[in-house]
Amino acid sequence: MTEEKVEEKTEDNKSDFKNLLQEYFKNMPKVGDVVKGEVIGLDKGQIHVDIEGMTTGVVRGPELFAESSEYANLKVGDEVESTVVDLENENGEMELSFRIAGFKRAWDNMKKWMEDEMTVKAKVLGANKGGLMMKTGALSSFMPVSQLNPDHYPRVSGGDKNKILDKLNELVGKELEVKVIDVDEDQEKLIVSERAVWEDAQKAVLESYNVGDEVDGEIAALTSFGAFIKFGQGLEGLVHISEIAWQRIDHPRDLVKVGDQVKAQIIQLDKSKIYLSIKRLVDDPWKKVKDKYKVGTKVEGKIIKVEPFGLMVALDDDIHGLAHISELSDQPIADIKSLYKAGETKEFEIVSLEPAEHRLGLRIAGVKGKNSKKVKKEEEKVEEPKEDEVEEVKEDKKVKKEKKVKEEKKEEAPVEEKTEDVSSKASAKDEPKEEPKEEVKKEKEDKE
Repeated sequence: MTEEKVEEKTEDNKSDFKNLLQEYFKNMPKVGDVVKGEVIGLDKGQIHVDIEGMTTGVVRGPELFAESSEYANLKVGDEVESTVVDLENENGEMELSFRIAGFKRAWDNMKKWMEDEMTVKAKVLGANKGGLMMKTGALSSFMPVSQLNPDHYPRVSGGDKNKILDKLNELVGKELEVKVIDVDEDQEKLIVSERAVWEDAQKAVLESYNVGDEVDGEIAALTSFGAFIKFGQGLEGLVHISEIAWQRIDHPRDLVKVGDQVKAQIIQLDKSKIYLSIKRLVDDPWKKVKDKYKVGTKVEGKIIKVEPFGLMVALDDDIHGLAHISELSDQPIADIKSLYKAGETKEFEIVSLEPAEHRLGLRIAGVKGKNSKKVKKEEEKVEEPKEDEVEEVKEDKKVKKEKKVKEEKKEEAPVEEKTEDVSSKASAKDEPKEEPKEEVKKEKEDKE
């Protein structure tokens, strides 16, 4: 081989090596890139990864992302994805992180789980007054109180927030089945729902019920706004306080208690929400209230509550009325509670009765009240007309009637006759409208 050919081959090799080197650095990952590799070693809390034959990387410390089950039990030969955090560390290896790539994959998984409506397990890490802090997969999530299923929902009388928190803390450490209902990666917001899982389980059962059905159940819980009834196969419905009884009550415990066996009617089905009524299975006593009570009659009534605006009074077990503060005395009342006490029986007079509205107005017997004052005021406004005013009105009506008749006759008469009438009226304006028949006959004979 000649010297020229050797030099030429050497130049070609240099060129090839240069191209390979350029290609190598061109394909070399940059900081922030997600790369694929194969686990080639596990050593003292470190995982060594071959990055596509180009270099060796290492994952260590917090970057191992042990919170994710996906990276918790790796072995040699497993394929992994990692993120480049440094091109070369103190040992000449590429520094990698499972955490960054893992979080990205975790958020992608959450979006897919929400779209597919998948049920997953989540662990309760803590609680506050608004709900539960949870771990769903590798991410932190939150479950509002409203998204708990009925068994875990904290029903606390009076809505005491401290008692609600005590109930929620009982769930810390437990695993719950949930669905992802809201994902916002930018805001790092992940909302889950246990109720959504419960609703799915109830759909098939609810299909066998219709509005109007009567059910047998047990009072499971009481709140200030109503009573919860368990019935059927794990179903639960709410009886709003206004649907417990026809009369007004302050709290469901006034009529029912936890454990009572009751009958109720389904009045609304809204997905998994069931609304019931107890009172609709009983005849409305207000339909016959007029057979029992009349306006103007006096009745005995028991004061059941004293309010700043008046007294709530029970006439019997079903019919309650209101005695407004203006119907309690003819003088201003400074402190109603100093004059009346709950439990007292007084004599009242019925001043108004509205069965359709379930309203009955009362006043203390002997008190004139606002209604009598109003009537008296109206009576003072309406005065009887004087005798001459009555005659004047009658005369005015008579004149109007005669005028109307004349106008109707004018409209019916021919045009020629109308002209003649006008002329005769103009010439004989002061003469009587009708002349005696004999005088008219005589005047005619004289002209002849």
